[in-house]
Amino acid sequence: MIEIRHLSKKYGSHIAVNDLNLTLEKGKIYGFLGPNGAGKSTTMNMLTGYLAPTEGEVIIDGHDILKEPEAAKKCIGYLPELPPVYQDMTVGEYLSFVAELKGIKKTERKESIADVMRLVKITDREKQLIKNLSKGYKQRVGLAQALLGMPEVIILDEPTVGLDPKQIIEIRDLIRGLGKNHTVILSSHILTEISAVCDHIFVISKGKLVASDTTEGLEKQFAGGNQMEVTIKGEEAKAKEVISNVRGVESVRTLERREAGTCTLQVKTRKKDVREEMFYALAEAKMPVYGLNSGVKSLEEIFLILTEGSVDADESNL
Repeated sequence: MIEIRHLSKKYGSHIAVNDLNLTLEKGKIYGFLGPNGAGKSTTMNMLTGYLAPTEGEVIIDGHDILKEPEAAKKCIGYLPELPPVYQDMTVGEYLSFVAELKGIKKTERKESIADVMRLVKITDREKQLIKNLSKGYKQRVGLAQALLGMPEVIILDEPTVGLDPKQIIEIRDLIRGLGKNHTVILSSHILTEISAVCDHIFVISKGKLVASDTTEGLEKQFAGGNQMEVTIKGEEAKAKEVISNVRGVESVRTLERREAGTCTLQVKTRKKDVREEMFYALAEAKMPVYGLNSGVKSLEEIFLILTEGSVDADESNL
């Protein structure tokens, strides 16, 4: 559905986006994840044709966004971080205005507007002035304008910023529903949001693509398959001796984290899984296991590994 080829954006000597190459399939939810200033919004703006790239191409359903902007943009619905709403219009007036801008036929406008209002649950706000709506409802109105005409591609830049927990859950549910029939691109620096709704994650750091995988795939990539941490009740020296005698264990060392009467050890192995043998050996020595971590890193830990030191203070608005 979307092809991004050697996409770059430079501001003087600063490179905001650096040679991105991506292919996005139809009917999936993609997450662009990165710290503030990593180049996510700049990439979104180039995908929608709002910004011209310094180099590279964006192809939307076979149409080059620069060479065939009208055809390409007809395939896109876009919700920027700040919804592009007119405060002194009612919800109905604003959506009618957007429908006209999008070239939706007069005979189809009323039904199209009713459909998107029903989808984002703002039907009962049709006659209300936008300036009197809560932030959550303004976000829904912005999402409704993006969905008008039911474009193939929905691009959402930080769609839940500033919303309360209930509103965030509702917007996420809505995005999951959209993913069944549209290609959805979601930009965020909120890890829980990306892992909750996205089928595939692109991690961007300093304008470069540093990872491309599912959440599960990233966790597997960074899993410490030959390493684990175990917390045991009992004497440290004895615990080390017991574990060291388990077949397949290569080394045992003490970690600093401790509770009274317990010790936490890092165990490195020559094979991937010695948990069962280690459990029985410790049980035989009458040393209860209080905790066992097989070495799988959280998405937060993976994110920090991939993006550590990626943004300078003066780059935070790019």
